[in-house]
Amino acid sequence: MLGVEQVVVEAVRFEPIVAVGGGVGPVGRSAAVVVSVRPTAWWRRRCGRCLRRCPGYDQGRGGAVVAHVRCRACATFLEAAAPRVRCAEHGVTVAAVPWARHGAGHTRAFDDLVAWFATRMSKTALATYLRVGWATVGAIIARVMADADAAAGDRLDGITRIGVDEISYKRGYKYLTVVVDHATRRVLWLAEGRSKSTLAQFFALLGPDGATRIELVSADGADWIFNAVRDACPNAQICLDPFHVVKWAGDALDEVRREVWNTARKTGHGAQAKTLKAARWALWKNPEHLTDAQRGKLATIAATNKPLYRAYLLKEQLP
Repeated sequence: MLGVEQVVVEAVRFEPIVAVGGGVGPVGRSAAVVVSVRPTAWWRRRCGRCLRRCPGYDQGRGGAVVAHVRCRACATFLEAAAPRVRCAEHGVTVAAVPWARHGAGHTRAFDDLVAWFATRMSKTALATYLRVGWATVGAIIARVMADADAAAGDRLDGITRIGVDEISYKRGYKYLTVVVDHATRRVLWLAEGRSKSTLAQFFALLGPDGATRIELVSADGADWIFNAVRDACPNAQICLDPFHVVKWAGDALDEVRREVWNTARKTGHGAQAKTLKAARWALWKNPEHLTDAQRGKLATIAATNKPLYRAYLLKEQLP
């Protein structure tokens, strides 16, 4: 029922919520379920960081209370002793327990739940929904990601195809540079800023040998990405993403349309200029989505304005 394993339940009781964990329970709930537990024999006297068996040091500073599940009816807490051990590598530290990560105030199951929600909603909404502090959400995400990174090993080992892009935050006033691995579809690295020097930090982390193994880099055509890849990855080819290629083709087509429209307007061909001005959407839309009126405008352009119609055909020939 608790969703935790390798524990022995010793007792269950109800207590006022303000008396549990120093008021960390959900606001407005009068009682909480407190489950007294202890770990199974395998977990006794193990370092909370490396899980090595260690000699005991003391019984700690009293029982530790860990929030487990916070539902609308009541809150559930796990209560257990928090002895300390003396680890040869990490010194005096709290002994490991199977239900929580080292130094955590919540169970692994609750940490994983918060991390899952964090990929699907904003931090503020998550904190409100699960009734935890805004800063607590960040601390939980850091713990879960540390475990995921340790399990995944070296993310930068053996990568050959990467994607580089930027993402804005703080209402578009700040940017992050993001690098992904196309083979695993995982985020490899990110940093604040969007410049050649920012991306150079990733290639420095990758090292000369790793940068030499990069074969393909997908990007949006930004000069700072081109320059950073050219300087660091001698064997890499830059692949432009289809979205920006189509956008650039559309912008070039519209530039030609404006040029012929201005020429027609300045030379006294008012009717032709009016037709060209109203033909923007006919030139931009996919052929299968054109209306009868828009097909008629394209036919008129094909008969009367070869340069613009040729630009339209070049745009349509893009794969």
